[in-house]
Amino acid sequence: MAGIFRISFQGLPDPRTGNARRHALLDVLTIALTASICGAESCVDFATFARDRRALFEEFLDLPGGLPSHDTFSRVFRLLDPVAFSRCFQQFLDHLGEDGAGVLAIDGKTLRRSFDRAAGRSALHVVSAFASGARMIVGQRAVAAGENEIVAARALLELFDLKGVLVTGDALHAQERTAQTILERGGDWLFPLKDNRPALRAEVERYFADPATVLAAPHVTTDADHGRIEVRRHWVSYDVAWLASERRFPDEAVLPGLKILGLVERTVTSPDGRTTATRTLYLSSAALEPKTLARAVRAHWSIEAAVHWVLDTAFDEDRARNRKDHGPENLATLRKLALNVVRAANNQDSIRLRR
Repeated sequence: MAGIFRISFQGLPDPRTGNARRHALLDVLTIALTASICGAESCVDFATFARDRRALFEEFLDLPGGLPSHDTFSRVFRLLDPVAFSRCFQQFLDHLGEDGAGVLAIDGKTLRRSFDRAAGRSALHVVSAFASGARMIVGQRAVAAGENEIVAARALLELFDLKGVLVTGDALHAQERTAQTILERGGDWLFPLKDNRPALRAEVERYFADPATVLAAPHVTTDADHGRIEVRRHWVSYDVAWLASERRFPDEAVLPGLKILGLVERTVTSPDGRTTATRTLYLSSAALEPKTLARAVRAHWSIEAAVHWVLDTAFDEDRARNRKDHGPENLATLRKLALNVVRAANNQDSIRLRR
């Protein structure tokens, strides 16, 4: 793993000058990654971790300038080019053999404590791409000033060869240009249909509610946890031509490549016997069957449980306070790199125990 890390990051430009370069960049990054894997959450933690494990690091690092201080770690992550750092992150995944096949979930997350009120800078919002089958984060892009999550996600997707990949996202990503980008990169898309496309949603709701609509039997899944029973029924319809031929949505163009309409009905019975039911509509360019729709929908939500929730609980990301320059974005990349390395330890322990 250490060899793969060095090969992947050896071309990363060092932004420091003069005496500030007395600590080798790869040494600084190696210590920071190791510390992050083992529970360190800040540049002060990285320096403390290095001091307490000095003998360990001296076994495989030269450390010509001694151990880096917390100021050195902070300076490096503030000045590193986040685009170049993310590119090395991608190379690391390539060396691990990650091919991105299957479902690629895209989703945004705000680092709540990264705002800088004095500088007038709002909290950093980062879009991540998660290969649910491999359970690995395969890329991220920060939402730049004047941008939104939709534009950032589109730019992130343009970095991937999406052949054989089903890209999933929240309803806000159900955009014509985003769908076209995915198709041009060789992939397919799956998005829920919600209130950001009200006219189209109303038409599809009427279609599924119409007694004349003929649907095959649904695929049904049942989960039981802590006395709570959840039943999900999944239907698909391949009858989509009417959306283009009989209806017109001047402000809500039908997404390119549309092949199916999907409906997921979710019924939850709580331990006290109360039952709630919700219905979610889906659009996709892939000719999914009810069973594969169920798997894809479930795979998308894994980014919440396997990435966002883990980063908040195991890596305490929501309380990360680094705010200067490129620090928040680069440290977010470091945490995702650490999470991937921890997941590569293929055992049944929790993330906390593996760390």
